[in-house]
Amino acid sequence: MKRSTVVVPWREGLHLRPAAKLVRLSKQFRSAIFLKCRGKVADMRSILSIVSLCATMGTALDIETIGDDEHDAARAVEQVFSSHDAGDGGGAAQKHQVF
Repeated sequence: MKRSTVVVPWREGLHLRPAAKLVRLSKQFRSAIFLKCRGKVADMRSILSIVSLCATMGTALDIETIGDDEHDAARAVEQVFSSHDAGDGGGAAQKHQVF
């Protein structure tokens, strides 16, 4: 079992785009990957499970990986959080002007 901690870097928190990216990523590994936050546990193969953590910007999340490729899986998840890429196609979200 491999454990590490990351911090949610996105202004919008751990919303659907990064959650979807994490689900796609988790399916590349044989290991089970879990995110833990304030007593809640999310299976990274479930987008609803991840979003239900309600993790806002600055929230610390514990990553727990269990399996043959647990070190690679943990490193890949850590990279998503450190890259600050929310999975929005590579560009930052555009601001909409309100009239």
